[in-house]
Amino acid sequence: MTTSDTAFRDERTDEERRRDFLPGMGRTWLLPLYDTFSRTAGVRRLQERAVAEAGIRTGEAVLDVGCGTGNLALAVLRAAPGARVTGLDPDAAALRRAARKARRLGVRLALVQGFADRLPADDGSLDHVVSSLALHHVDDAGREGFARDAHRALRPGGRVTVVDFGGAGPDGGGQAHGHGHGGQHGHHHATGLIRRLRGRLRGRVMHNPHVARNLDNGLVDLLARAGFDDAREVAHLRHSLGEVTVVQATRR
Repeated sequence: MTTSDTAFRDERTDEERRRDFLPGMGRTWLLPLYDTFSRTAGVRRLQERAVAEAGIRTGEAVLDVGCGTGNLALAVLRAAPGARVTGLDPDAAALRRAARKARRLGVRLALVQGFADRLPADDGSLDHVVSSLALHHVDDAGREGFARDAHRALRPGGRVTVVDFGGAGPDGGGQAHGHGHGGQHGHHHATGLIRRLRGRLRGRVMHNPHVARNLDNGLVDLLARAGFDDAREVAHLRHSLGEVTVVQATRR
């Protein structure tokens, strides 16, 4: 694939084509506001933190699970321009936006339409699996499938890095560190609609049963059940949208 023909391929099975998914903003019609919302809410800082914690290097194979419009994948390419990055998401409209961004920036980015519990990678072929603010959209079976398939697809020494709402918290007895307030930047410049959307999303996050699964080191336990023996919270961030955990594990 060249930088001029960035597009996405659909690798869903017939059964997967009938599966529902939750769009990034919760509603399909809100997708055009997604990047503006992410920018004003300070989500880019979370993505950059994920990339920094992952330690991705030029030439490594990276899969961004739940890539949406491509922001985390593009953050990887900014940090490691020679990385071989693939973005995975079930939302075709979001993938089209990601493809347009990659073409505009002139970067090589593979994009796949599919689900988190069936990763488009051969056994032991990936150096990194990364994901940002996506797993709280996935049901229990999908989360378990994601963790198992990440373990399968990573090479020995490969690393999974997940950023999502929840975690042990700085006072929760976990291994948290790295407090921050990434969501404040740009607040005064947000439009009234964006501010209302931020408030609604924060309310949904705080009362979302899917987010509750991430609390008390839920993501750490998820990766441990899949066979990662060093799963841990490496950072905990106070964000305008809610408490955010950065969880990491390495395949032995």
